[in-house]
Amino acid sequence: MIRIHGTAKSRAFRCLWAAGESGLPFEHLDHPASRSPEFLRLNPSGKIPAMEDGELILFESLAINLHIARKAGAPLWPAGDDASRALQWTLWAATEAEPHVLSWGSNSYARPPEERDAAAAAKAVANLMPRLDVLEGALAGRAHLLGDAFTIADCNLAGVLYATWKHGFDLSAHPRTKAWLTRCLSRPAAEAARALRE
Repeated sequence: MIRIHGTAKSRAFRCLWAAGESGLPFEHLDHPASRSPEFLRLNPSGKIPAMEDGELILFESLAINLHIARKAGAPLWPAGDDASRALQWTLWAATEAEPHVLSWGSNSYARPPEERDAAAAAKAVANLMPRLDVLEGALAGRAHLLGDAFTIADCNLAGVLYATWKHGFDLSAHPRTKAWLTRCLSRPAAEAARALRE
């Protein structure tokens, strides 16, 4: 059985969502990061999430999600060239979107007000906007990133962009993106993971 370690108020949220979408049996061990020897066996960095699946141990939330999707198969794991496109969007989420989402979130709502940097938040918005332009274009004429069907590509990218949707980022210039996020984050498995997080 898949065992997901980490509080839902972390990147473990994405893994819980993916596991829910997969239909595979899984167990959630709700705990914070740890430097204990037992946890360092799962993730030498001492960070969450971490996953156990039999003898396989993985860390990094998006890698965990790719494993879950591949194990589940279609429709979560797409076939043919779309499997490569799912990898592309997953890496894009991590490198192009997430750094700016994190900076914006830290400096607009996550940190105490006296620790927020308005200039850093504005810079993050300016950096994220052209990335959202790319996403807006990719969603033209389709319900999801790879076509009509929801796949792990949607789960991974929407999981990264969750904070923008939840915490008032101005998505008015990107209506397709906003509608896609709402579709993704309103799925039953997403709502179940969000209930744990929120």
